This record gives sequence, C-alpha cells and structure tokens, in this order.
Amino acid sequence: MGDYLLSDIAEIVDCEHKTAPTVEMSDFYSIRTTDVTNGKIDFESANRVAEHTFLEWTKRAVPMAGDIILAREAPVGEVGWIKEGYRVCLGQRTVLIKPRHPDVFNRYLLYYFVSPDIKHELRVRSTGSVVSHLNMKDIRNFEITLPNFPEQKAIASVLSSLDDKIDLLHRQNKTLEAMAETFFRQWFVEEAGEDWENGNLLEIIDLVGGGTPKTSISEYWDGSIPWLSGGDIASNHKSFVQDTPKHITEHGLRNSAAKLLPKHATVISARGTVGKYCMLAQPMAFSQSNYGILPKNSESYYFTYLLINHVVEELQSSAYGSVFDTITTTTFKEHEMLLPPRDEIIQFNNSVSGFFEKMLLNEIQIRTLEKLRDTLLPKLMSGEVSVEL
Repeated sequence: MGDYLLSDIAEIVDCEHKTAPTVEMSDFYSIRTTDVTNGKIDFESANRVAEHTFLEWTKRAVPMAGDIILAREAPVGEVGWIKEGYRVCLGQRTVLIKPRHPDVFNRYLLYYFVSPDIKHELRVRSTGSVVSHLNMKDIRNFEITLPNFPEQKAIASVLSSLDDKIDLLHRQNKTLEAMAETFFRQWFVEEAGEDWENGNLLEIIDLVGGGTPKTSISEYWDGSIPWLSGGDIASNHKSFVQDTPKHITEHGLRNSAAKLLPKHATVISARGTVGKYCMLAQPMAFSQSNYGILPKNSESYYFTYLLINHVVEELQSSAYGSVFDTITTTTFKEHEMLLPPRDEIIQFNNSVSGFFEKMLLNEIQIRTLEKLRDTLLPKLMSGEVSVEL
C-alpha cells in the first residue's frame, strides 16, 4: 500500500482551451466530456477531426492506448479508457492522464477513478458558482492510495473481464441489428414487388399517444408499471429498454392519458430530441412527448421496429417547430412508401425473430453483468472483498 500525488505517478496534460473544428468522417476523434462516462469512451458519439487538427491538438502529448481521459466539467470526475486502435485528441474541459510509474497498473488506476468514493471526492473538490469544475492544481495534487502492484493487477483483471464480456455482448448486438437492417433493405427496398401499392406509413402502423399521470397525486406513482420518459428512450436508443426509473400504478394508468404498450412495441421521441427510438422488453406506459408504434394488422413488431429504423432520418428532416422540433401524425402520414402485402411482412418478421430474441437475451445478460461489476467495484477497491493473488 502506498500514498502518492497523482502528479507523482502520471503525466497530466491539459486540453486545448478551444473547440476543435470537426469533419464528417475521419479516423481521428475529439473526445468531449459528454463522451466520457463510467470508465468508457463513447467513440460513436465523439466528433471526428481532420488529421492536421489532430496533429495540432496533440502537440503537448499524444493520447495512447491505456491512457485515461478525465472530465473537468459536466460531468466532473468522469473518466474514460483509450482503447487500442483509436487516435484521439482532447476536447475542451478534459485532461489526459498518462500513468508512468512502475508501481501503477494502468487499468487499476482507471477503476480507481470509476469507484463511487473517488468520484464523490472529485466532485467535492470541484468549484464554480455556475458550473462545477476541477482546476489543474487540484488534479495534480489529488492524493492516491494504491495497493501493491500484484493486487492492483488482480483487481483490475476481475473487473476488466466483466467489462470485456459486456463489450463483446454489445458488439454482438450491433452485428445482429446490422444483419436485420440489411435483410430489411434487401426485402422491402431492393427487391420490392412491382405490384406493391403506394401508400403512407399510417396505412401500415398505428400511432399511440402517451400521457403523464399527475405527479401531485401520490397514488398514481411508485406502482408496478414502467413509465418511459423521453430521456429513457434516448438512453436506450436502438436497443431494448428493460425497465425505467419511474413506475406508475394501475390507478394512475386509468386516470390519465397514459397508455400501456405491449412487449416488443416500438417507442419514438416526438418532441425536442426527435427520432430516438427503442423496443420494449416488457409492457410499459410512456409520456406524452413520444409515440408508441404498433403494427396495424399483425404482431409483426420486429418489422415495425426496422421500418422506423429505415425511415427515421426522413422523419427527423420533416420535423418542425418554432421552439422544439416536433414530429406529428401528419409527419408519418406524409411519408410515402410502397406497402408490402401482409403475408410478406409476417414472413419477414418470422425470419428475423431469432436475431431479436438473441439481442434481448444479450441485453439481459449485459444488465446482469453491469450490476455485478458495479456491486463488486467499490468492494474490491475498498478491500471489503479481496482477490487471490
């Protein structure tokens, strides 16, 4: 066990205090604070930059695989791990931590910062009358207590094995969904029947409006029915949503505009951040800023989900509003398409059902592993649970 200042065990490099110009496509990433959470970097949402921008933004230091990016603001204290094969530069309000001490195992240091106690300590140290932020002096002087190197390595091995399994399951689901999307395009776009009739989306799907029980009536809330907000949909975009933070009662459902959607229904955000969508892993109610989407003539829920995936960009481009972008029933009605026969839809739905069943099983396993990791992490870091060396 040893006590160190962070600056004793790592090189600490501040970001450029300006926004990097972005490009649509490149192999270089600018990592913002919003891309960093719980030890991971969301490379899919990260901005891309040109090579010359990458070279300019990395003059102080080049971020390498195994380095850590720390968010100084919004949210304070979140960290992310740079994986092999990614070339990144720092976005505003981030700091690069390059471990360089022989007694420090890089991956252990990552989990050290992910642990709830350390996150809390960093947030306590943050200052600012409007936006909390960490200053460089506090980061450099942050005190670190480390066990011996073999113990660090053993603890990191346990946690990283869980994270690696979670990442593998996420990759499997992306592959399965991509395969289902390819089949959809082939079946209903590339090989569309010449005799299919022209129509619009509302001839093939039903829209269901949502609602919110009055929050002032306690009997409406904390029941057994999951209730989706727009934020819940966004955080589960393009995946199954298994549960929600808020639940309502049967009484709340009956005495409001809220509707209960069946398992496998699709829900899409219709106001504000338009076009985020997900599939329900169990029956749920949802708020009024969103639409539930059901197949009109059968239980072809997977077809319906993939149909929304196929048209969502056009729905987004048709959104309007003086304050918030909005999609309405008119937006769906004005989207023209070739209408496949009902038997074609059913046949297709059956052909892709195995993909979605496997995706849901993976999602359930991911959630179980995440709970296990989040339970183990603080106990391993505090020494409450020990590992065999």
